[in-house]
Formats: sequence, C-alpha cells, structure tokens
Amino acid sequence: MIRELEICDFVLVDQLLLTFAPGFGALTGETGAGKSILLDALTFVLGARADAGWVRQGCRRAEVAVRFDWPRHPEAQALLAQWAIEPEEELVIRRVLDESGRSRGWIQGVAVTQAQLKALGGWLADIHGQHAHHALLHPTTQRRLLDRFAEAEREAEAVASLFAQLQEAQANLASAVVAQVEQAKERERLQWWLAEWEPLAFTAENWHQWQADHRRLAHAVELKTQLTAAHAALAADETGGLDQIAAAIRAVEEMVVFQPALTEALTLLTSAQTEVAEAAAQIRREAARCDEDPEQLAWLEERMRAIHDLARKHRVDPEALPALAASWQARLAQLEGSELTELQQAAEKAEANYRTAAALLSARRRLAAERLGTAIAPLLPELAMPHATFEVALTPCDPSPQGVERVAFLFSANPGQPLAPLAQVASGGELSRVGLAIQVAASRAEEIETLIFDEVDVGVSGAVAAVVGRLLQEVGNYRQVLAVTHQPQVAAAADWQWRVVKEVTDAGVRTTVQPLAEAERVIELARMIAGEGVSETALAHAARLRAEGCRRS
Repeated sequence: MIRELEICDFVLVDQLLLTFAPGFGALTGETGAGKSILLDALTFVLGARADAGWVRQGCRRAEVAVRFDWPRHPEAQALLAQWAIEPEEELVIRRVLDESGRSRGWIQGVAVTQAQLKALGGWLADIHGQHAHHALLHPTTQRRLLDRFAEAEREAEAVASLFAQLQEAQANLASAVVAQVEQAKERERLQWWLAEWEPLAFTAENWHQWQADHRRLAHAVELKTQLTAAHAALAADETGGLDQIAAAIRAVEEMVVFQPALTEALTLLTSAQTEVAEAAAQIRREAARCDEDPEQLAWLEERMRAIHDLARKHRVDPEALPALAASWQARLAQLEGSELTELQQAAEKAEANYRTAAALLSARRRLAAERLGTAIAPLLPELAMPHATFEVALTPCDPSPQGVERVAFLFSANPGQPLAPLAQVASGGELSRVGLAIQVAASRAEEIETLIFDEVDVGVSGAVAAVVGRLLQEVGNYRQVLAVTHQPQVAAAADWQWRVVKEVTDAGVRTTVQPLAEAERVIELARMIAGEGVSETALAHAARLRAEGCRRS
C-alpha cells in the first residue's frame, strides 16, 4: 500500500506531499486541472519511460518519491531479494529527471535502472487506464490470480518444485546415456590395449633382468675372449701375475730378517696374492658362462622390441607399462559396473510425481476458471457492456513449471465477435471496466495491494457510474484503490477524496491537491453535478449521493 507520494517540480506541480489512506479514494477536479499529472508522476517513479517535458518550466530537474508498506507480493519480494535489498518497515523509491531527459532511480537508497524500477513497479501498483500498463494483462498475473482464486497456491508450488526435480532426473539420465556411448567406446579401447598387453605381460623385475641378459648374450663372444685373456694374464705359469707375485713374496721373505721394515710390504703382497687368486677364479667362472645362445638372444630381442613399441604407443617408459596395464584393468572393471537402471527408474518416478501433481492443479484450475467466469459475467452488463462475454481459457501445453496448461483471459465485446486475449481486443474504456470486474470477482485472491483506475467511468451513464462506484468501494475493502473520476456517483462512494486544483499566480501556473473533509466533499460533488454554479438543488443531490455512498460502505 502507498503511504506517501512526494512530487517536486514535475510539470505544473512545484511541491506536493500526499499522504494516502487505506480503502477507496477518489481524485476529482475540473478538466485540465492536472489529475493526469499525479498518475504520470506515479508511473514515472515506478519505471515509465521518462519525458523531458515533465520537468517544470524554469527548473533544472524534477523529482518524485513514493513510500510503500513493505510489499507482500512474492514477485516483488523475489526481485528485492535478488537485488540484495533487505526487508524493512517501508519501501522507498525515488527517481530524478533532469531537463535533458536523463533520469536516475533508487530503491532504498540503492541506485537502480529504469528496467528494475519497471519490473518492481508492476507488482506494487496496478494502474488501469487506456495508456497505462497493468499487470492484469500479463499471462503470469492471470495464472497466479486464477491459482489464488482456486486456493491452489500450494499445488502450484508443488508442481514447480516437482518439475525442477523431473528436469534434474531427466538431465542425469540423458547425461548417463551420452556417457554410456562414450564409455562403450572407452571400454572397447581398453579391451584392445589389454589384448596388446597380455602377450607381453611382465613385471618391472622381469624387464630389468631381460635387459641384463640381453647385454650379456649380445656380447658373449667378446666377453669370453677378453675374460680368457684376463685369466691367462693372471694365472699363466712363470709369466702369470700370480707366479710373479709369489716370486716377489719369496724374495721379500728371505730379506725381511735383515730388513724388518719390509714386513709391511710382505703383508701387502700376501694380501694381493689372495685377492688376485680370487679374481682369477671368478674370471674363469664367468668365462665358462659366456657361451653363445642365439635362440635366447633372438627371443629377447623380439620381445624387447615389442615392449618398446607398446611403450612408445602410450608414451611411457617400458618399465611403466605394468602399472599402466593395471590402471586399464581397474577402469575396465569400473565401466563394466555402470548401469542406467537406477537413473531410468528415478526419471520415471519423477515424471509420475509431476504428472500426478499437475493433474490435481489442472482440476482445481478448471473448477476455478468456471467459477471466476461465472462471477464476472453478471458484472459486465452492469458496467455498460451488455453483450460482452468473458472466459478463462485453459489451453494444454507441454509440461512446464506452471503445469500442463496455459491460462488466458479471453474477452469479446460484441455479439458474433470471437473471444480473444483480453489485451488484444478490449478498448481502453472496456479494458478498465473489465479489469474492474475481474478485480471485484477476485479481490480476495489478488496480491497487488494498490489499484489505480484512470477514468474507468468514461462514457457511462449515471446509473452505471453508481455501479462502478459500488464495485470500487467493494474492492477497497481488501486493497487500496485510487480512482480518477468525473462522475459524482463514483466519487460519492469513496472512503476519502482529493480535489485537484490548477492555480494561476504571478509566479505562473501550478497544480495543487486538496484533501477534502466531509462537508467539502458534498460541495465538490455538487460542483461535479452542476458545474461552477452550485445550486441548493445540486447540494441536496450531492448530499443524497454521499449518503447513499456511505450506506453502501
């Protein structure tokens, strides 16, 4: 609900602060006094496209601020939460327009764009008029209104939640199916690699041993020749190294008696004799093992070549192949265990849950659509549309978070004219009156707290105007209503009334708004009936209209 509207240097308004009341309020005044200026100011601060001509002549900028109770509407709350604007007691929106036509806006002191103001404003105040936006034409609003009228908000929330679960389950299944195709390719690839590995299977120890064996067999002839020569050099009679060391030992032993210092040399020679003898024995044994084995050498060369080829293929060292093959086997075992059954069952269950909830919501909507149409039908003739028809249509559609049908308000103003979406076929005046009928029928269900009707009574007779006033009064029992009107029957039914006055002063033309006390209201009603020349008859008629309006409330 609007608490205050503050306007500064906007068109003909220099400075104005209006305090709004609950219920139904009427905005009256002579033609051209500036009633539309207030609506322009309100639509401006709620995100309408700015017009540089709105800046008061001689001023550098115009400013409008509006204070609302903190909105209860879920869409408005969601937007504010999305913009990280925390709940408070009231919501303050301010917008400034400079003389060049550029504007800036703030919500709770946070700078916002025109698009943000417009998105939020549509859920704060519903402005019904020929040139104004109103949320009632939005398919989302129509669907939400029907669901609230059906008292099916919980069912709608359940459908949205279950649809999200269904999408998640289907996405998981689809991903698994795609993954299964890729896994089949991977499985085939691993099986092929393992088939290449198995004939060559070896351990790291095997590989090191085969390398040593290959080196030995590849140099067997050279090894035997060299080792035989080495053994001969050490062990040959008279000229061999052992015999020469033995001769040296005997010579030193004979002299050590005369020269004790040779004892250390004798010890070293004795040790050398032992070590050389052991070396000669080992050389002899290794020379004996250096027999040629062409078949074993050929086997090793073929096997090692195949191992090197496989290692190059997988870009690893040969000794890393055993570990790599083990990883292939582990991955293959993991792939063999992949199943889609659980995911398929989860998707089927999610779809069944969604279908059940959507069917329940559809049933509630069908009943509510019929009841809402029935409630609106008798109001249309009373609002000077005797041949109009209205229908809430439910059209099947693909499953969505909103259910399995689209909700549309259809309207036809004349006999033989087919029903079509309300926004497409209703004229400005018809649109306002149809909107009024819908708001009356669904007044307890709608959540937008402030409704503004711009001359909803244009072109209607006095009797119809009285009906409009009664209906606006009824809506005012549940929400805040402001109606711009020229009809005294409508104004008489209001809970409160403002008069717009255009004043001409030495400083120029200015528009002011005067809240009217009860006695002033009767005078204003008489002016609306008779014009400027208010007579006793007009005053009596005005007092009677006001009394009738009070009785209805």
